[in-house]
Amino acid sequence: MPIVVRIDVELAKRKMSVGEFAERVGLTPANVAVLKNGRAKAVRFSTLEAMCQTLGCQPGDLLEWVED
Repeated sequence: MPIVVRIDVELAKRKMSVGEFAERVGLTPANVAVLKNGRAKAVRFSTLEAMCQTLGCQPGDLLEWVED
């Protein structure tokens, strides 16, 4: 998958657990796992906005395009 989700990197920088992150963003821990493992087919802008707001980062800090 050419788009890589870097939630784990941002969570580690902030020493935040997946459970705490999920609660603040309004997702289930299972849905956060789907995002982290690259199995998500789409992300709503409202969810991306909540993730960025929670982590104090930009969308480009969470999403990265890599060549196959």
